[in-house]
Amino acid sequence: MKRRRRILVVDDEPTVREVLRRYLEREGWLVDEAADGRVAMQALDQDPPDLLILDLMLPGIDGLSITRRLRGDVSVLGTEHAVPIIMLTARRDEQDRVEGLELGADDYLTKPFSPRELVARVRAVLRRSDPVSQADGRPLQIGPLTLDPRAREVRRHGEPVALTAREFDLLWHLASNPRQVFSRDQLLDQVWGYNFEGDDSTVTVHVRRLREKIEPDPARPAFIRTVWSVGYRFEPDPDDSGA
Repeated sequence: MKRRRRILVVDDEPTVREVLRRYLEREGWLVDEAADGRVAMQALDQDPPDLLILDLMLPGIDGLSITRRLRGDVSVLGTEHAVPIIMLTARRDEQDRVEGLELGADDYLTKPFSPRELVARVRAVLRRSDPVSQADGRPLQIGPLTLDPRAREVRRHGEPVALTAREFDLLWHLASNPRQVFSRDQLLDQVWGYNFEGDDSTVTVHVRRLREKIEPDPARPAFIRTVWSVGYRFEPDPDDSGA
C-alpha cells in the first residue's frame, strides 16, 4: 500500500488552516497544523513532513527564519530531509518573497489565493520530489557533475551537492536538453508544471542558487549560460570563458 504523503500547514490564521486542511485531505494527504513558528520548528525537528506550507508572517519565529534554518543548517533535519517548501506571502511582500526563494523555498503563493491553485502547486511539488518520479532515467555525467534522477542526487567531483526539489528539477531539465535555450516562461511552464501567474523572478533566483552550488565560479558560469534577452541554456562541454 502506498504511503500517504503528509503536509505541515503553518499559518497563524485558523480559517486559513481549516480551509487548507479540508482541501488537502480531500486529495488524500495527511495534514498537520501549526499556528506559530516555534511549534512548527518542534514539529519539523520531531517528524519532518513530506511538504511544508509556510506563511511568512508568523508569531514566535517567522517563515523566513524557518526557511533559513531548514536550508542553511543541516543539523536541523540533515541533508537527506530537504523538505519542499511552499511559501504563503502578502502581495506587498515582494522582497520577502524573493528572499524566501533565495533561501531555498520551492514555490510561493500570494494571499489571497485559490485553495484549488494551492492544491495544484502541492501536487506538482510532491510529484517532482518523489524519488520514483524519474526512476526510469539514467544518471547524467557532465564533467565533474553527476546527476542521478533515481536518487534525485547531484554530486560534484564525487561530493554531494545539497539541492532543493525544485533546484534539482530545474538542473535536470536543463542538463537533459543540452544547448537548448529556454525562456523563463518556458521553464516556469515545463519545470514548475503549471501556468505561472506572476513575475519570473522565481526562475532567476533558482538559477542563481544553482550557479552558487555547481559552478566553479558563479560570477562566470560555465554550465548554466545566460542567453541575453532570451533565457538560459545548459553547456555540456564547459570551458573557462563563462557567460
